[in-house]
Formats: sequence, structure tokens, C-alpha cells
Amino acid sequence: MFSDLRPTDVIAAADRIRPLIKRTLLLKSDGLSAIAGGDVYLKLENQQTTGSFKLRGALNVLATLSAEQRSRGVVASSAGNHGLGVAYAAKHFGVNATIYVPTNAPQVKRDGIAALGATLDTSQPHYDAAMDAAKAFAAKNGATYINPCLGEMLLAGQGTVALEILGEVPDLATLVVNVGGAGLLGGCASLVRAVAPKVRIVGAQSEHTAAMSRSLAAGRIVEIENLATLADGLAGQIDDEAFDIGRNGLDAIVAVSEEEIGRAIAWLWTEHQQRVEGAGACGVAAVLVGRARVATPAAIVVSGGNIDRERFDGLLKKKQ
Repeated sequence: MFSDLRPTDVIAAADRIRPLIKRTLLLKSDGLSAIAGGDVYLKLENQQTTGSFKLRGALNVLATLSAEQRSRGVVASSAGNHGLGVAYAAKHFGVNATIYVPTNAPQVKRDGIAALGATLDTSQPHYDAAMDAAKAFAAKNGATYINPCLGEMLLAGQGTVALEILGEVPDLATLVVNVGGAGLLGGCASLVRAVAPKVRIVGAQSEHTAAMSRSLAAGRIVEIENLATLADGLAGQIDDEAFDIGRNGLDAIVAVSEEEIGRAIAWLWTEHQQRVEGAGACGVAAVLVGRARVATPAAIVVSGGNIDRERFDGLLKKKQ
């Protein structure tokens, strides 16, 4: 659970995975700084080795599995980026990996997983069905299921994003994270709440993936429809553990429209020459349109950059 993760777990994860990841750039954004009235930085996890922060947690999990667990293989369900991280980590450690992604997962993510040597299953209609199928595969075959959003070792790995940010901006006032199943949030908030409790943590998600924001508003878990979205990496329902992370880890959460996400993707390319996927752009969109008001200095985690070329080019043309 979120409350069980200690800062020492995150620090240990950072030491464990440091040789295998990139320390991504923390870039000051003049445009967002002007909007916020103070320094706003972008933590560019879209530049991570597999194109998202998900590699951090996956590597930490695989690194801490026993030899016996590795011999039985691993399985994961993913909208794409977690699958890429697990496939990369499995290849590094010589472990067989099976990845379940929904039929409509971006082609760039599917191709990347296959290229890393993992067995790819694309038969499920949406993210939640892919998760059910992956868990069933794990139970039948004795493989280790690696949850995309939960588990102490996974969360510890994701928390290294916040560790790097605080190392560069020790007086951080606001941290903005994109929220789907709460893996990034859980890892980062577990560290921030313990070592920098004055930092305000703001979540951002798409209106089409707003399971967390709707659930927190209702005070209970609310099931959402499986709607098409630019923010495919944030799709799916949340469970009790994710809800607990949201309640304890967030000071506020906002949802942005699909159009606003598209504009943010184009803006990030125009202003910073950063190729960013929809799930990675929600936090930036929230600040751009003024829905998320941030005290500064602030950092926004740009969590991923794996977007199909055709979709990306279409969003850029739409802005012109």
C-alpha cells in the first residue's frame, strides 16, 4: 500500500536502476512560467529509454525478483508503456515476458514491445479486459504478474522521478503528475509526503479517463466508460488501492478535454520540440488552460512520448 512505502525504498530503487535508465532532463518552460508567475519545469520522461517513466518501476521489480520467479517468467497488462518497460527489463535480465495490451493500443507501443522480444497478446478489446487476461495467464502458468500501477517495488521505482526532481529543485512548491491507475502518483507522493510535506501535489487526467477524479468527488470508486482518448496511457478503472493512493497522495485533481490535450501536444512540440503522447501531456494542458493553478517553483511530469506518427502529425496540422 501507499502508506507502507518508505523513502529508503525509493532511494534503494534509484541506486538499483541508475545504471539502466536515463536521468531525464528537468527543463524550465518559459511559456508555462509566464502563465504561473514563477518557475515551472518539465520533467521529460518522454525522453526515457522506452519513452516513458514506466521503465523505472519495471526495472526495479525485475531486479528484485528471485531466480526462481525469473525462471517462471513474467506477465503484464498494459496500455503500452508499462509493457515496453517490462519487455525491456525482461530482456535485460533474460526473463521470458508476455504482455497483454488492448486491441486499440498505439502501434508504436505494440511494435516496440515485440521488438524487445516479448510475447505480445492484442486480443482484448480494452485495458481492463487485458488486465483480466494477464492475471489469468499468470495464475495458469505460474508466472509473476507485474501490475502496471501497484506493488511496493514498482511504486518505489516510479518514485525515483520525484527523487530526481527534488534533487534539482529542493524548494519545490507544486508537483503535477498525470493520473491513471496511480502508479506514478503513488511512487512520487510516498516520497514527497515524507520528505517534502509542504509540496502540493496536483493530478491531471483526461475527461475520458477520469476514474480517479470522479471517484474522489463521489467519495467512492466510480466505474467509467471505456471511451476513445488521446490519453490511452491513463485509461481503465481504479481499484481500492489506487483510490487510497488518490485520497492520500493528492491535494487536487483536474480533468482536461481531448481537445485541450491535443493542443498541449502541439504546444509542447512548437515551444520545446518535445514529442509527447496524450497521457504525458495532461498536466501541461491543465496549466496551459488555467485549470490547474500552481504555486512556484513547480514541476510537471511529462510522463511519456509514445504516440503514433499519423496521430501526432494530425494534431500538429490541426493547430496550423
